[in-house]
Amino acid sequence: MRWLVGWSSIAASFGTAGRVSGPSTHARRTGSAHGPGSHGTNGHRANGHGAYPRGGPGPADGYAAGYAAGHADGGAPLHGGIADAAHPDDPGADAERTVHPVGAQLLWGDPDPLWAVGDWRPDEIRLLTADPADPFTRLAVLGCCGATDAELRRALYAARGGALRHLTQWSGSYTAVVQTGRRITIVGDLAGARPVFYTPWASGTAYATAALPLADLIEAQLDIGHLAALLACPDSPEALGDGTPYAGVRRIPPGHALILREGSREITGYEPVASLAVSAPEADPDRAVEGVREALVDAVRARLTAPRHAPDTPRPPYDPGPVPGMGPADRRAARGAPAPGVGADLSGGSASATLALLAAGLPGAPGTLLSPAGARLLAVTFNDLATPQGREAEMERARAIAADPRLHHVVVAAAEEALPYADLDGPLTDEPGPSLVFAARERRRLAAGSADHFTGHGARQVLDAHPARMADLLMDRRRRHLLRPVAALARSASASGESLLVPLTVYAAARRLARTPYRAGMEAAAARLREGRVTGSASGAVDASLAALTWSRPGPAAGWLTGEALAEVSIRLTAAAGRPPLSLRPGEARARSVLARHAADHRVFEQAVEVRSQRLHAPFLDNQVVRAARALPESLRVQPGARAAILRTVLSATGVRELPPGWGATAHAPHETATRLGLRAALDELLSLFAAPLLADAGLIEARVVRQALLDAADGRPVPLDGLAELVSMELWLRRLLARRGTCWTGTTAARRRAVPEGVPIHRSALS
Repeated sequence: MRWLVGWSSIAASFGTAGRVSGPSTHARRTGSAHGPGSHGTNGHRANGHGAYPRGGPGPADGYAAGYAAGHADGGAPLHGGIADAAHPDDPGADAERTVHPVGAQLLWGDPDPLWAVGDWRPDEIRLLTADPADPFTRLAVLGCCGATDAELRRALYAARGGALRHLTQWSGSYTAVVQTGRRITIVGDLAGARPVFYTPWASGTAYATAALPLADLIEAQLDIGHLAALLACPDSPEALGDGTPYAGVRRIPPGHALILREGSREITGYEPVASLAVSAPEADPDRAVEGVREALVDAVRARLTAPRHAPDTPRPPYDPGPVPGMGPADRRAARGAPAPGVGADLSGGSASATLALLAAGLPGAPGTLLSPAGARLLAVTFNDLATPQGREAEMERARAIAADPRLHHVVVAAAEEALPYADLDGPLTDEPGPSLVFAARERRRLAAGSADHFTGHGARQVLDAHPARMADLLMDRRRRHLLRPVAALARSASASGESLLVPLTVYAAARRLARTPYRAGMEAAAARLREGRVTGSASGAVDASLAALTWSRPGPAAGWLTGEALAEVSIRLTAAAGRPPLSLRPGEARARSVLARHAADHRVFEQAVEVRSQRLHAPFLDNQVVRAARALPESLRVQPGARAAILRTVLSATGVRELPPGWGATAHAPHETATRLGLRAALDELLSLFAAPLLADAGLIEARVVRQALLDAADGRPVPLDGLAELVSMELWLRRLLARRGTCWTGTTAARRRAVPEGVPIHRSALS
């Protein structure tokens, strides 16, 4: 896991937290002392790509070099200015001024230090100072960013004046931190895939791009109410609020920035707010789709033009020799090491195929490490041998797309060993997420990929229309645009003989939502939880659309929560009814909520399936792609097959005009059959997991009820499988969290700091 951490406080110096010092001291703190997996300070960008050329000064050395002109002795400690407000040798220096992250590299020091922790690549860290004479006006960009040095400098000048949106307009996925004097600004992304967390600490505020380090810092306890809301209403930010699983650690909303002034906090949005009374003018569909194409191409190009990387050479050597029946790629994948260069998923779906074809087709940027002429992009397809039925068309589309001479196709085949719920041992993620039960399956596929690997995650949430957008069309008096989506739902229900009633039912539900104010909708959702009406499950496209036509709906795991847990979540919804969201249009608000939830789950997915030396790239979650997709007119998005049509147009404009039959067909993963087979295979382990679950100790579930649900699911009875995955994932996450013995912090006089030091609080029933 890679993360940033820093803080701002009234105090101006934190001793070992990064005092302004000479080059030799910085080399000791940020170079040789890092240990394996950390980078030194040199070579943070190749020439032409960043503020510091390879072999030149790194971030800490460059920071000290800003003062070098006024100090002839060079190696002597540098003091003065606002960084000299307190000296680390003062008798009053306490433990809080000596704590620092384990295995971190210092980006800049006192008075408001900033570190990068984890296996950051050298080209993923870019630092820039506005003027060598003003070292306290500077910018740090961490991640994949397609901006040039000139663009970074212009954005720094704009951010110094308060224009934060300039920091979010570059292609790629990154986190930007700006310091102007004692003002620190940390900018989050639009989707929420790169969140920012904060907590009060040391008479100020500590911030990070991960919640667990901050929980360790303040020794936070579990927020049981947040865990209950995560199970009861995962798609409702009103229930989740700005909380995290750790009490006292907060999250800034997507599309916002955290501004710190000597420890004082301010959270502000950087996106323009549309009118709440009327909709924006209808955008031109052709220009909107062209904007999506440009954003996607720029997002892919930003990854391809970054320096290429090869996996760390294992011991024994990279390829120990021939193995009967296995090629070099097979032997590498068996060891869990990705291939050098760039690759992409190729599942047969429209999103992954679009990224693979775009990446393979950009001129001058082939996928291999050395980039010779004619090099091909590695495309990976997973073939589930345990459940081959029903995926024949999808596999055939993947094979047809892989016939492109610019792609090198690799099929990863696996049977029972890669079913869902197999190999439940895994790393501790920052937060719980349903992907924990599928991590082993996905890790097997990604190990056969490349060091930089494209995935199509987020395309559905970014490009598709949420069913609640039909209510937005009714609010704008655009009823005729509902004809095609309602007709498609009627055709999907034709087998049940109720297709004649579908148009009236869907129209009535959309009309009801359009006439329901936000406050009334949230109060109705809270009443539904209090009354326990959460057991309904969608059995088809029509039922799913009708269930989504509401301001807030229970999640698939809500039916297994206790009454007290549901009541606590209902209190959260009632309190949120008085705080209107960014948009009072139900379709727009629900679409933003679903995207934020998916982005958070994708972040957990990245951590759960992490393969050493590999980076997963999800261009559909980039700021510029999300912005371009939001410019699509609603009348275009609600039409059946809109996502496939948009991506077909994107490929056609880039020269790819021949696509296999069935392009854009809906594919649901993981397959229900595979999920039930995995449940049966792991049933004994799952039953023992819920023999004495921590979720029951917290008062969220009753163990016997969940065990019975596991038995029912293994027997093939109708049970919400997504809800079971969320319960199992959260129980696994709690056990991993309590089993850890390490901490993210160390220091000369600091006590050992660890999150949840007292374990899960035992719930006492109100009637006991």
